[in-house]
Amino acid sequence: MDILETDAYDRRQRRNMSCALLFSLMPFFLSAALYFYLWTPESPASITTAGIKSAPTLLLAAVVLSWNGGQSVLGVAGGLVFSAVGDWCLVWPELFIHGMGAFAAAHLLYSFTFVSTRYAAYSSSSWNRFFYLILITGGVGFYIYIYPFLQKAPHSDMLIPAVVVYVALINLMGSLAIRTRHTATILGSLSFMVSDMAVALQVFKVTPMKNGQIFIMVTYYLAQLLIAVGDVKAENKDDFGKWKRS
Repeated sequence: MDILETDAYDRRQRRNMSCALLFSLMPFFLSAALYFYLWTPESPASITTAGIKSAPTLLLAAVVLSWNGGQSVLGVAGGLVFSAVGDWCLVWPELFIHGMGAFAAAHLLYSFTFVSTRYAAYSSSSWNRFFYLILITGGVGFYIYIYPFLQKAPHSDMLIPAVVVYVALINLMGSLAIRTRHTATILGSLSFMVSDMAVALQVFKVTPMKNGQIFIMVTYYLAQLLIAVGDVKAENKDDFGKWKRS
């Protein structure tokens, strides 16, 4: 093939792959829509509620597994499964710390994935270091801000150190996402951080927000979607972006 033919072929391949990925994500979109359709502030905690809430994240895990294979179990797919466990736990307020532990495990798996060879390694630039500093400063500042409310929360002796560890892990995940320079991965990680901050404001009664739960879940599902898509594209980057010359 000459260069023009190869370019046209490459565009068709990218378009076909993108369409296939979008089609595989349809169960996620439908299950997320079902959650928002059925959710009401007065919904009692139940296994049904927990199942509907965690279904979109589990379906994303299935998509990542189908595209990336078994190695993603210890990567983004595994992180999505742990996130689904966290979704399940947070339906019951008394399981909040358990849910936070599940999400902490998810952030660890995401972090390990973002430093893997599947994501291109880039040398740290001054811009990267600037964003790292913003994330760290923001994380420390947010923890200081909510600390008085943590002291008043039930089981504060366990919660205070647990939140310190969690803030450190999600900041690590966000920093490593920036290092990948994958737009979807970065936006997904930042959206996850926004969602978690909103959760903290709601749970610890710092700043109750009108329609806060909707905001939390929209930013959360968006975060997981972007992280999953970013991982699929990182694994299949040859099919999505490289020219194939022959």
